[in-house]
Amino acid sequence: MTDLVQVGRVGRPHGLDGAFVVEAASDDPQRFAAGARLVVAGEIAEVVEAKRSGGRLIVKLDREVPRGSVLAVPRSELPVSGEDEYYVFELVGLSVEEEGGRELGRVQDVAPGVANDVLELDTGTALPLVEECVLSVDLERGRILVAQGFATES
Repeated sequence: MTDLVQVGRVGRPHGLDGAFVVEAASDDPQRFAAGARLVVAGEIAEVVEAKRSGGRLIVKLDREVPRGSVLAVPRSELPVSGEDEYYVFELVGLSVEEEGGRELGRVQDVAPGVANDVLELDTGTALPLVEECVLSVDLERGRILVAQGFATES
């Protein structure tokens, strides 16, 4: 299967029935609802049960899967994002440039923050994902343009 998007990863076991903690789980509550289908190691697996325990998502699939396995869905199953809305996987890897042409690095991750999400760059720079900072996102050119004054010299 190609064109898959990671929505989580199989974490440590939870109990003795094959359930496990989902690491780096998607924020979409329906993604792991009973009956949802995920791609694991190239095969379709169905969610049999999902619950929360101690704030963590616990899932049981219709088959055993190895710890560390990626849980994915076809990109075509993702809801269409709205204007100026992006999935993390769309932003990771984009180059970030400050107004005036200074290269700041590439997006390594998007971390959730208290007030807003944060672009984490491979250079160690962290930029707030807010309108005042992020001026434009050009997925076709693979570039994010940010305003001056948000990044300090490395």
